[in-house]
Amino acid sequence: MGKNEDMEETMKKQLTVTWYGHAAFLLESPSGTKVLIDPWLENPKAPANAVRNVGANLILVTHGHNDHIGNTVEIAARTGATVVAIHEVALYLGRKGVAKVQSMNKGGSVELLNIKITMVDARHSGDIDVDEVPIAGGEPAGYVIEFENGFRAYHAGDTGPFLDMRLLNQLYKPHLAIVPIGGLFTMGPREAAMACTMIRPKFIIGMHYGTFPPLTGTPEQLKKHLPPSMRKMVRKLKPGISLAF
Repeated sequence: MGKNEDMEETMKKQLTVTWYGHAAFLLESPSGTKVLIDPWLENPKAPANAVRNVGANLILVTHGHNDHIGNTVEIAARTGATVVAIHEVALYLGRKGVAKVQSMNKGGSVELLNIKITMVDARHSGDIDVDEVPIAGGEPAGYVIEFENGFRAYHAGDTGPFLDMRLLNQLYKPHLAIVPIGGLFTMGPREAAMACTMIRPKFIIGMHYGTFPPLTGTPEQLKKHLPPSMRKMVRKLKPGISLAF
Protein backbone atom coordinates (compact mmCIF):
# COMPACT_ATOMS: atom_id res chain seq x y z
CA MET A 1 0.00 0.00 0.00
CA GLY A 2 1.43 3.39 -1.03
CA LYS A 3 1.69 6.54 1.07
CA ASN A 4 -1.47 8.09 -0.37
CA GLU A 5 -3.43 4.88 0.18
CA ASP A 6 -2.16 4.71 3.76
CA MET A 7 -3.39 8.26 4.33
CA GLU A 8 -6.79 7.44 2.83
CA GLU A 9 -7.14 4.45 5.17
CA THR A 10 -6.20 6.63 8.16
CA MET A 11 -8.76 9.25 7.18
CA LYS A 12 -11.49 6.59 7.23
CA LYS A 13 -10.68 5.52 10.78
CA GLN A 14 -12.26 7.07 13.83
CA LEU A 15 -11.01 8.89 16.89
CA THR A 16 -11.67 7.03 20.14
CA VAL A 17 -12.26 8.87 23.41
CA THR A 18 -11.98 7.24 26.83
CA TRP A 19 -12.87 9.04 30.06
CA TYR A 20 -10.94 8.07 33.18
CA GLY A 21 -12.98 10.17 35.59
CA HIS A 22 -12.73 13.86 36.55
CA ALA A 23 -10.88 15.71 33.74
CA ALA A 24 -8.73 12.78 32.59
CA PHE A 25 -9.24 11.67 28.98
CA LEU A 26 -7.40 9.48 26.52
CA LEU A 27 -7.91 10.43 22.88
CA GLU A 28 -6.52 7.87 20.45
CA SER A 29 -5.97 9.15 16.92
CA PRO A 30 -6.94 7.23 13.78
CA SER A 31 -3.31 6.13 13.38
CA GLY A 32 -3.04 5.03 17.01
CA THR A 33 -1.32 7.99 18.66
CA LYS A 34 -2.47 8.27 22.27
CA VAL A 35 -3.10 11.76 23.69
CA LEU A 36 -3.67 11.70 27.45
CA ILE A 37 -5.10 14.85 29.04
CA ASP A 38 -4.94 15.84 32.73
CA PRO A 39 -3.96 12.34 33.88
CA TRP A 40 -5.10 12.18 37.47
CA LEU A 41 -5.69 8.45 37.17
CA GLU A 42 -6.07 7.83 40.88
CA ASN A 43 -9.30 9.81 41.14
CA PRO A 44 -12.30 8.08 42.75
CA LYS A 45 -13.94 7.37 39.38
CA ALA A 46 -10.86 5.95 37.62
CA PRO A 47 -10.72 2.23 36.83
CA ALA A 48 -8.40 0.18 38.99
CA ASN A 49 -4.72 0.18 37.96
CA ALA A 50 -5.25 2.92 35.37
CA VAL A 51 -1.95 4.57 36.38
CA ARG A 52 -0.07 1.40 35.46
CA ASN A 53 -2.08 0.42 32.41
CA VAL A 54 -2.98 3.53 30.40
CA GLY A 55 -0.63 4.28 27.52
CA ALA A 56 0.39 7.69 26.19
CA ASN A 57 2.48 9.22 23.42
CA LEU A 58 1.54 12.78 24.35
CA ILE A 59 0.34 14.14 27.70
CA LEU A 60 -1.41 17.51 27.83
CA VAL A 61 -1.69 19.30 31.18
CA THR A 62 -4.19 22.16 31.42
CA HIS A 63 -2.92 23.68 34.70
CA GLY A 64 -1.00 23.02 37.87
CA HIS A 65 -3.65 21.87 40.32
CA ASN A 66 -3.03 18.40 41.69
CA ASP A 67 -6.24 16.98 40.22
CA HIS A 68 -4.92 17.84 36.74
CA ILE A 69 -1.15 17.32 36.87
CA GLY A 70 -2.10 14.17 38.74
CA ASN A 71 0.14 11.24 37.75
CA THR A 72 1.90 13.03 34.88
CA VAL A 73 5.44 12.47 36.16
CA GLU A 74 5.16 8.71 36.66
CA ILE A 75 3.16 8.09 33.47
CA ALA A 76 5.66 10.10 31.42
CA ALA A 77 8.51 8.08 32.94
CA ARG A 78 6.76 4.78 32.17
CA THR A 79 5.65 5.61 28.63
CA GLY A 80 8.30 8.06 27.41
CA ALA A 81 5.52 10.47 26.41
CA THR A 82 6.15 14.11 25.59
CA VAL A 83 4.36 16.38 28.06
CA VAL A 84 2.81 19.63 26.80
CA ALA A 85 2.04 22.42 29.27
CA ILE A 86 2.09 26.16 29.73
CA HIS A 87 5.64 27.45 30.25
CA GLU A 88 5.67 27.63 34.05
CA VAL A 89 4.16 24.18 34.51
CA ALA A 90 6.55 22.81 31.90
CA LEU A 91 9.53 24.16 33.85
CA TYR A 92 8.19 22.59 37.02
CA LEU A 93 7.70 19.20 35.38
CA GLY A 94 11.20 19.34 33.94
CA ARG A 95 12.55 19.90 37.44
CA LYS A 96 10.55 16.89 38.60
CA GLY A 97 12.37 14.69 36.10
CA VAL A 98 10.09 14.61 33.06
CA ALA A 99 12.52 13.98 30.20
CA LYS A 100 10.50 15.32 27.27
CA VAL A 101 8.58 18.54 27.91
CA GLN A 102 7.08 20.88 25.30
CA SER A 103 6.54 24.36 26.69
CA MET A 104 3.99 26.62 25.01
CA ASN A 105 1.50 29.39 25.74
CA LYS A 106 -1.98 30.57 24.88
CA GLY A 107 -2.64 31.30 21.23
CA GLY A 108 0.31 29.18 20.14
CA SER A 109 0.27 25.88 18.28
CA VAL A 110 2.69 23.00 18.02
CA GLU A 111 2.65 19.89 15.84
CA LEU A 112 3.77 16.66 17.48
CA LEU A 113 3.41 13.17 15.98
CA ASN A 114 1.25 14.62 13.16
CA ILE A 115 -1.19 16.10 15.67
CA LYS A 116 -1.69 19.86 15.92
CA ILE A 117 -2.12 21.19 19.45
CA THR A 118 -3.30 24.74 20.11
CA MET A 119 -3.39 26.19 23.61
CA VAL A 120 -6.40 28.40 24.31
CA ASP A 121 -7.72 30.41 27.23
CA ALA A 122 -9.47 29.16 30.37
CA ARG A 123 -10.84 31.11 33.34
CA HIS A 124 -9.66 29.58 36.60
CA SER A 125 -6.75 29.79 39.05
CA GLY A 126 -3.46 28.22 38.10
CA ASP A 127 -1.01 27.66 40.93
CA ILE A 128 0.97 24.44 41.20
CA ASP A 129 -0.16 22.64 44.34
CA VAL A 130 0.91 19.04 43.90
CA ASP A 131 3.34 19.34 46.82
CA GLU A 132 0.68 21.03 49.01
CA VAL A 133 2.61 24.31 48.99
CA PRO A 134 1.24 26.52 46.18
CA ILE A 135 3.79 28.02 43.81
CA ALA A 136 3.29 30.13 40.70
CA GLY A 137 2.09 28.00 37.80
CA GLY A 138 1.29 30.47 35.06
CA GLU A 139 -2.32 30.51 33.92
CA PRO A 140 -4.84 27.73 33.29
CA ALA A 141 -5.52 26.77 29.70
CA GLY A 142 -7.54 24.57 27.40
CA TYR A 143 -6.49 22.76 24.23
CA VAL A 144 -7.79 22.34 20.70
CA ILE A 145 -6.35 19.13 19.25
CA GLU A 146 -6.52 18.47 15.51
CA PHE A 147 -5.99 14.87 14.47
CA GLU A 148 -4.72 13.41 11.18
CA ASN A 149 -8.20 12.96 9.76
CA GLY A 150 -9.15 16.59 10.47
CA PHE A 151 -11.26 15.85 13.56
CA ARG A 152 -10.83 18.62 16.16
CA ALA A 153 -11.43 18.13 19.88
CA TYR A 154 -11.55 20.91 22.48
CA HIS A 155 -10.70 20.10 26.09
CA ALA A 156 -11.69 23.16 28.11
CA GLY A 157 -9.68 22.42 31.25
CA ASP A 158 -11.15 24.03 34.35
CA THR A 159 -13.08 27.13 33.36
CA GLY A 160 -16.17 29.23 33.59
CA PRO A 161 -17.90 30.60 30.49
CA PHE A 162 -16.44 33.65 28.79
CA LEU A 163 -17.49 35.50 25.66
CA ASP A 164 -14.26 34.76 23.79
CA MET A 165 -15.43 31.17 23.54
CA ARG A 166 -17.08 32.44 20.36
CA LEU A 167 -13.57 32.61 18.89
CA LEU A 168 -13.18 28.86 19.37
CA ASN A 169 -15.93 28.38 16.83
CA GLN A 170 -14.70 31.08 14.51
CA LEU A 171 -11.04 30.01 14.55
CA TYR A 172 -11.06 26.25 15.15
CA LYS A 173 -14.60 24.88 14.70
CA PRO A 174 -14.13 21.94 17.10
CA HIS A 175 -16.20 18.85 16.35
CA LEU A 176 -16.08 17.74 19.99
CA ALA A 177 -16.23 19.94 23.11
CA ILE A 178 -15.24 18.41 26.46
CA VAL A 179 -16.42 20.85 29.12
CA PRO A 180 -16.61 20.88 32.93
CA ILE A 181 -20.12 20.68 34.37
CA GLY A 182 -19.64 19.89 38.07
CA GLY A 183 -19.98 23.38 39.51
CA LEU A 184 -18.30 24.92 42.57
CA PHE A 185 -14.73 24.94 41.19
CA THR A 186 -15.76 25.18 37.52
CA MET A 187 -18.86 26.06 35.57
CA GLY A 188 -21.95 23.99 36.21
CA PRO A 189 -24.49 22.64 33.69
CA ARG A 190 -26.22 25.99 33.06
CA GLU A 191 -22.98 27.82 32.39
CA ALA A 192 -21.57 24.91 30.36
CA ALA A 193 -24.67 24.93 28.18
CA MET A 194 -24.13 28.63 27.48
CA ALA A 195 -20.49 27.90 26.64
CA CYS A 196 -21.53 25.21 24.17
CA THR A 197 -23.92 27.57 22.39
CA MET A 198 -20.88 29.77 21.71
CA ILE A 199 -18.52 26.92 20.74
CA ARG A 200 -21.15 25.16 18.58
CA PRO A 201 -19.60 21.68 18.41
CA LYS A 202 -21.15 18.57 16.89
CA PHE A 203 -20.63 16.52 20.06
CA ILE A 204 -20.44 17.43 23.77
CA ILE A 205 -18.97 15.53 26.70
CA GLY A 206 -19.29 16.71 30.29
CA MET A 207 -16.40 16.27 32.73
CA HIS A 208 -15.22 17.33 36.20
CA TYR A 209 -18.42 16.09 37.83
CA GLY A 210 -19.31 13.38 40.33
CA THR A 211 -15.74 12.98 41.59
CA PHE A 212 -16.70 14.37 45.00
CA PRO A 213 -20.13 15.18 46.50
CA PRO A 214 -19.90 18.97 45.91
CA LEU A 215 -19.47 18.48 42.13
CA THR A 216 -23.18 18.00 41.60
CA GLY A 217 -23.69 18.78 37.92
CA THR A 218 -24.71 15.94 35.58
CA PRO A 219 -24.96 15.36 31.83
CA GLU A 220 -28.75 15.19 32.23
CA GLN A 221 -28.77 18.68 33.72
CA LEU A 222 -26.51 19.88 30.91
CA LYS A 223 -29.02 18.58 28.37
CA LYS A 224 -31.84 20.37 30.20
CA HIS A 225 -30.09 23.73 29.85
CA LEU A 226 -29.10 23.29 26.21
CA PRO A 227 -31.38 24.43 23.39
CA PRO A 228 -33.53 21.49 22.21
CA SER A 229 -31.60 21.28 18.94
CA MET A 230 -28.33 20.67 20.83
CA ARG A 231 -29.46 18.11 23.40
CA LYS A 232 -28.78 15.15 21.13
CA MET A 233 -25.13 16.23 20.93
CA VAL A 234 -24.40 15.21 24.53
CA ARG A 235 -22.56 11.92 25.02
CA LYS A 236 -22.42 10.43 28.51
CA LEU A 237 -19.30 8.35 29.06
CA LYS A 238 -18.59 5.70 31.67
CA PRO A 239 -15.04 5.66 33.09
CA GLY A 240 -12.82 3.25 31.17
CA ILE A 241 -15.26 2.71 28.29
CA SER A 242 -14.24 4.07 24.88
CA LEU A 243 -16.47 5.91 22.44
CA ALA A 244 -15.67 6.35 18.75
CA PHE A 245 -16.18 9.56 16.80
